[in-house]
Amino acid sequence: QVHLVESGGGLVQAGGSLRLSCAASGRTFSYYAMGWFRQAPGKEREFVAAISWRGGVTVYADSVKGRFTISRDNAKNTVYLQMNSLKPEDTAVYYCAADRGPVVDMPRNRNLELWGQGTLVTVSS
Repeated sequence: QVHLVESGGGLVQAGGSLRLSCAASGRTFSYYAMGWFRQAPGKEREFVAAISWRGGVTVYADSVKGRFTISRDNAKNTVYLQMNSLKPEDTAVYYCAADRGPVVDMPRNRNLELWGQGTLVTVSS
């Protein structure tokens, strides 16, 4: 079983940057597509970004394209989300997810295999 632990959240001013990390432990991490989702107060969880297990394919929500970058280091069992030009509307709890299905299915798949506990990102105006 793979366990996911997010870190890197915090308080940042609008226009600033943060890098989130998701460390996986347990069984092999390499064959899982990885994704980031977020949930703002009073809203449903939404897809942010995903990356294929080899790292060759990435998918982004329109709201973060050009500002966020997802990457992974399979040797370190870690996936990252670099967030630049942050906006107050990016405020949310960010969750890491893993699934052995196709990465292009992650945005619509609400039955992903693994989820982390989440890390809070707060962007002040």
